[in-house]
Amino acid sequence: MNILLTGGAGYIGSHAAALLIEDNHKVVIFDNLANSDKNVLKNLQQITKTDINFIKGDILDTSLVEKTLQLEEIDAVIHFAGLKSVAESVRNPLLYFKNNVEGTISLLHAMNKVGIFKLVFSGSATVYGDPIYLPLDECHPLKAMNPYGKTKQQIEEILREVALSNSLWNIVNLRYFNPIGAHPSGLLGEKMSGMPNNLMPIICKVALHELKELYVFGNDYNTHDGSGIRDYIDIMDLIDGHIAALKFINDSDPKPVNEKDLDLINFHSFNLGTGKGFSVLELINTFEKVSGISIPYTFQNRRPGDIAECYADIEKARKVLKWTAKRSLNDMCESTWKYIN
Repeated sequence: MNILLTGGAGYIGSHAAALLIEDNHKVVIFDNLANSDKNVLKNLQQITKTDINFIKGDILDTSLVEKTLQLEEIDAVIHFAGLKSVAESVRNPLLYFKNNVEGTISLLHAMNKVGIFKLVFSGSATVYGDPIYLPLDECHPLKAMNPYGKTKQQIEEILREVALSNSLWNIVNLRYFNPIGAHPSGLLGEKMSGMPNNLMPIICKVALHELKELYVFGNDYNTHDGSGIRDYIDIMDLIDGHIAALKFINDSDPKPVNEKDLDLINFHSFNLGTGKGFSVLELINTFEKVSGISIPYTFQNRRPGDIAECYADIEKARKVLKWTAKRSLNDMCESTWKYIN
């Protein structure tokens, strides 16, 4: 297939590019480099031993997206492009709704104009909000708690309505839990520049002595060690889930799946996680064992809006996409250490 990756030079998009090229797909990366740089493209070329087809552009530029879809004879789109910092979204919600929601609408207009109707969307488990029950399955009520999550939830609603409007569309919405880890080559990984928002990059900065210590927010949760529990998934497992989703939407005669979560025949949501949670302290301890580096930390008060536990029910992806995560927390820490070391 000829596949357009919006935001394809970012953390998740670049790993998708590597695996898709390895799987003999033609990949076109469309990215404005807001959260990445051209060194990623050089590393991709080194990994894949092939020239990388890169177009610098913003998905808000509908005419450029349309032109790219036509000229590159694209068959399907994986939509990674978007801003992703919860903290930044709270400070600047308009920026997030413009880039994430308006950007997706721009992409959909271009796809519709050209007649390309296969789409895999980079969604997020943040749409669930504070869990009512665990594990979180796809029919759990959606109640995002911050502007970033609300953009993802709004995009899901738009995609569902688009699918309802025209049966030609075939859309898969992938709700990520907590991707960490790096490509086994050590050439691709999560961006470390600036002040990161996610736990693993902060651990890495402490390991590299760029930060003095790690703040652990909350040690009094009702968990086995008092720290918060999250479902961490290896980036390579996550991309395997995208490849499974592509195969699913490429089925010329898509079939409905479990209708209890009101899926349409041409719009489906899937959780991508491991189905189990690890605490903040477990992640720190595993990283210390793998790297041999001590990660000093201090406990801080809980942050407003933080929850004790969050992990996925992955049964739907297992049954329908024939996909499950295979890599361990130790694997995730090893690949990350190789990337930064």
